[in-house]
Amino acid sequence: MLRSCTAGLRSIWALRGRREGAPRLSMDLQPARRLFSTEKVIHKDWALPNPSWSKDLKLLFDQFMKKCEDGSWERLPSYKRRSTQESEDFKTYFLDPKLVEEAQLFTRGFEDGLGFEYVIFKNNDEKRTVCLFQGGPYLQGVPGLLHGGAMATMIDIALGSCTGGAVMTANLNINFKRPVPLCSVVVINSQLDKLEGRKLFLSCNVRSVDEKTLYSEATGLFIKLDPEKSST
Repeated sequence: MLRSCTAGLRSIWALRGRREGAPRLSMDLQPARRLFSTEKVIHKDWALPNPSWSKDLKLLFDQFMKKCEDGSWERLPSYKRRSTQESEDFKTYFLDPKLVEEAQLFTRGFEDGLGFEYVIFKNNDEKRTVCLFQGGPYLQGVPGLLHGGAMATMIDIALGSCTGGAVMTANLNINFKRPVPLCSVVVINSQLDKLEGRKLFLSCNVRSVDEKTLYSEATGLFIKLDPEKSST
């Protein structure tokens, strides 16, 4: 039913665009809004509540926002494209810089509520992050359950958020303990365990909101990229 509703809305927008003599841009292709006073581009922060967020996700979000008030935690904003600084950091590693500037972040490529809904909070002093994640219906694997690849993606994102700077995943080892119910909320607790030169060793666990159910455990090795070198 959700798919049919989405398809219906797309059809309505397409017909309206043809009546007006111009194609209707999707949400992903619409230009960012601008402030008329400064002409500064305003990009949407996708790590904020939207109508698709469940009560559990909103409640956890509010709890961690309170933790941010004393400065010990911070919420990490999330956009559909990399920041200017991140783009500059990664340009060295690709033949075509446009791939960095124009490519959309995979986890932010779905409409609200259909794919990856998440927000990450970071504690710099403790070198750890907490990711609140709700997997939508487009991430289904076995009927009624989240696809393991979607969970692996979020574990990779969560671990990477602990590193800071430009990094790439060298190794990701995941032990799946239990399947995650589709559209439920899980908490991914990640931490930096060891730093050896450009090598960062991290670990995480994925638990239910009440922390009683352990869904997954994982370790990862990330490599901090050297701006003086390229991958070619």
